[in-house]
Amino acid sequence: MRPHAFWGSMQGWTAGNRWPVAGNAPTTGRRVAAQRQAGRPGPPAVVRGAEHPPTDVSVSPMKWQTVLLALAFACGGLRGKGLRLEAYAYPFPTKVYRLESQRQTLEMVYMDVPPVPPSRGTVLLFHGKNFSGSYFGQTAAALRAAGYRVVIPDQIGFGKSTKPAHYQYTFQQLARNTWQLLHALGMQHVHVLGHSMGGMIATRFALMYPEHVTSLTLLDPLGLEDWKAKGVPYTSVDDNYRHELAKTPDSLRRYEQKSYYDGKWRPEYQPWVDQAASFSRSPDYPLMAWNQALTSDMIFTQPVVYELPLLRVPTLLIIGQRDRTAIGASASAPPSVREKLGDYPALGRAAHAAIPNSELVELDGVGHLPHIEAFDRFFPPFRAFLNRHSGQ
Repeated sequence: MRPHAFWGSMQGWTAGNRWPVAGNAPTTGRRVAAQRQAGRPGPPAVVRGAEHPPTDVSVSPMKWQTVLLALAFACGGLRGKGLRLEAYAYPFPTKVYRLESQRQTLEMVYMDVPPVPPSRGTVLLFHGKNFSGSYFGQTAAALRAAGYRVVIPDQIGFGKSTKPAHYQYTFQQLARNTWQLLHALGMQHVHVLGHSMGGMIATRFALMYPEHVTSLTLLDPLGLEDWKAKGVPYTSVDDNYRHELAKTPDSLRRYEQKSYYDGKWRPEYQPWVDQAASFSRSPDYPLMAWNQALTSDMIFTQPVVYELPLLRVPTLLIIGQRDRTAIGASASAPPSVREKLGDYPALGRAAHAAIPNSELVELDGVGHLPHIEAFDRFFPPFRAFLNRHSGQ
């Protein structure tokens, strides 16, 4: 008996029970087919805005351990850790927002971190492509202490959120999904920060919903250049997919060490490699690889650089001066093109000149992840910018 069949047969019984182990098991509900399509081993039952997983339980942990052990033997082993980071606890409690998008039901998992009073407003954080919202844990804790409520969604296709089998990824779609979440939470005005790919989503969000964006911070964002216009050859989704399938924990670490941390390595970098590598250990990894291939295509084909002058919200650029991240900076681009890509010192200054009412903070000796590599240098100017635009 395969686990999917087990969860389907358990649907009626589990409807009134909840899982006691945070991040380790699926919630229960009605849409079995949608969850199979999303690569999750069981049907969801989530009330919009309810904590994920719920904290109240009616089945003891010991009984659930017995059930899980029996299931493991009956099925010849559980189906790995899955594509929803079930084995990873996030720094703050997670919740689930269920939305209808592109003729399917999807789950967007998010953290909603309350502020330490008095409240100064709400900050929305957009994560990068190789990460989930969990890497903002230190940032969210500091914002909370400074009086800000913090909302951190895992975008569809990432982290603990649904990995759909079919999805038309656009920055507009991801921005709209996020706006729907904020609307469901009753939020009208937010400060927005986006890192890496998240900077492209954040830019699109600010262009689409300027009346709801109090300020915008772009933290080493992608999208400050149009790689295809600079001569980077197009890589098909199928080729992207084959590249994603070939990734290993060792190759991920080598990439991050070289691209993000200047060849150096510290223990605090390892959790983000481990989290990303965990997907590849799932039997359903091809589904994750397909989503990653689609989002790579989105990043390459949907530049935002041409619309930076259209931004009408106060904007802060925080740029690590050692950053050289660029799509196509690997073997896909000829050397004459490759050497001109990802010049973040120049890109940051050009973006600053293009964006009205913008500020630029340059962090010498820092790479693509200032909030991980040099938090004590990243956070003070970010907090000062927020405070100025919160009227405090």
